Amino acid sequence: MNIDDTGINEAATRLLGLEGVSVTQVKDDGAGGSTVYVVTNEDSARACPACGVFATRLKDYRTTRPRHLPSGGRPVSIRWRKARWHCTDPACPRGSFTEAIRAVPAGMRTTTALRQAAGAAVCDGGRTVVQAGRDLHLSWPIVQQCFEDYAAQVLPETPPATSAIGIDETRRGKPVWKQNPATEKWELVADAWHIGFVDAIGGQGLFGQVEGRNAASVADWLTAQPASWREQVRYVAIDLCSTFRAAVQRALPHAAVVVDCFHIVQLAQRHLADLRRRLTWKQHGRRARKGDSIYTVRKLLRRNKEDLTEDQHTLFKVELDHMGTYGRQIYTAWQAKELLRDLLHLAVSRAHTTPDHAHLPELVTLAETIEQWWDGIETYLTTGITNAASEGNNRLIKLEARNAFGFRNRANQRLRSRCATTRRSRREAHPH
Repeated sequence: MNIDDTGINEAATRLLGLEGVSVTQVKDDGAGGSTVYVVTNEDSARACPACGVFATRLKDYRTTRPRHLPSGGRPVSIRWRKARWHCTDPACPRGSFTEAIRAVPAGMRTTTALRQAAGAAVCDGGRTVVQAGRDLHLSWPIVQQCFEDYAAQVLPETPPATSAIGIDETRRGKPVWKQNPATEKWELVADAWHIGFVDAIGGQGLFGQVEGRNAASVADWLTAQPASWREQVRYVAIDLCSTFRAAVQRALPHAAVVVDCFHIVQLAQRHLADLRRRLTWKQHGRRARKGDSIYTVRKLLRRNKEDLTEDQHTLFKVELDHMGTYGRQIYTAWQAKELLRDLLHLAVSRAHTTPDHAHLPELVTLAETIEQWWDGIETYLTTGITNAASEGNNRLIKLEARNAFGFRNRANQRLRSRCATTRRSRREAHPH
């Protein structure tokens, strides 16, 4: 030890939890907190930071006040009396230096434990930077830097291995445009669309995000990953987006595209709604009103057949029969949608999705779309892989942005999004 250790309080030292210092005295500060007086007890603190030679000639003492975590719910104010030493190496350009330890690095006004707690509060605790700063009495820039340092420690440098990934886009905020003074044209500086890459089956969260909504952005991110990681990816789950499909075929030619079943049913529901609106206008020359048969069952058309009671199904058929030919056509479209759901649910074999009513353009368009994407649909039928992980991560990403009242820095937004979507997997991998 560097000074006489008389009066060292070992119990208080363990309670403080700062390696490299020992508590000599604890006083009540009169404001609901404690003032803790400490001295250096680590011999390596005498090593010159420039040459590494251990100093033997004392210059003077200085008292610093590094901020630390509360203890027992009470604020702690540290008074660290540390020595300033003369460097005894004549060739060292540094004449003197002040003691520094790992728990309080040189030039830092906060302890490592406090900075670690601030970073963990944002990265693992789900708090905003502002709230973490209020709780720990730190400024926004300090907490943000602590968060970035902590995230660099806990997030993997490369995506974890997986056999299936999901790709989906999410929109937050508005695009940022800037006029080029040379060409006087407006150029896109920051895109509101972000494309995310997630683990589709392993629950490992978000692997990364890129700005933009084009095939080049997706392909560039995929090709930038290690070759060993790309070789393990066998399936890529997407929605009905030809841009994503083109990028996957370019960057991962060996991987099979999986079309998410939710978006297939959503497409069928959309075409059914278009058909209902078109035939309603054709019959009434206006939108449906209360008292019209189609108005009575308009919400039932969005329901699945297994969710309809017997009375609701009877009402459904009777009201559509009252419409005549148009009602029967709507009922046929609803049946086609349910047959498609049965196909996706049972995953048995390919069915003929083109209905006999070829004069209904909405059903023809639906059948053509399914035919174009049949390879991806068939892969879903055989594997059962969906893009639900992407949709769940998008919800967390939007929630994180709302809690932060938006982001001005897109890099911070992507980092916060990645931390928010990997908290569970990181806790399972490192429970302590």
